[in-house]
Amino acid sequence: MHEYMSSIRMWGMTCPGFREEVGRARRWTRDILSGHPSADDAVLIVSELGTNAILYTASGTENGVFHVALALSKHVIAVSVTDAGRSDTTPKVAYAAEDALHGRGLDMVTTLAHSITIHGDDQGHAVTAELLTDPRGHHPW
Repeated sequence: MHEYMSSIRMWGMTCPGFREEVGRARRWTRDILSGHPSADDAVLIVSELGTNAILYTASGTENGVFHVALALSKHVIAVSVTDAGRSDTTPKVAYAAEDALHGRGLDMVTTLAHSITIHGDDQGHAVTAELLTDPRGHHPW
């Protein structure tokens, strides 16, 4: 590999804040990670974080958008969704009651991911989940 090239591969996409765009973000993630053993987990994380962005922030308004980023190295997949902000709350893990209809998204993401970080303010929040891959760096594709 050339000395100026990184072994980390990165992708990004910006989606209009429509519900159907969450499906497009899932398909995009699945296409990029096709054949990777952690692809299903990454797709589910993109779905949960994208849905939260359009339901709870300005991303879901008429001109709103959300951004999805993927970074892939030998040992980690980082999945990040950035919303358009203007929410009265910061995303946080909540443990919903058994009969609750909502509130399990970030809890599910933390179960799937090795780590989760939340950065931002009322101008936008980036939620990043890291999935550990095969420690030997083996990729089946």
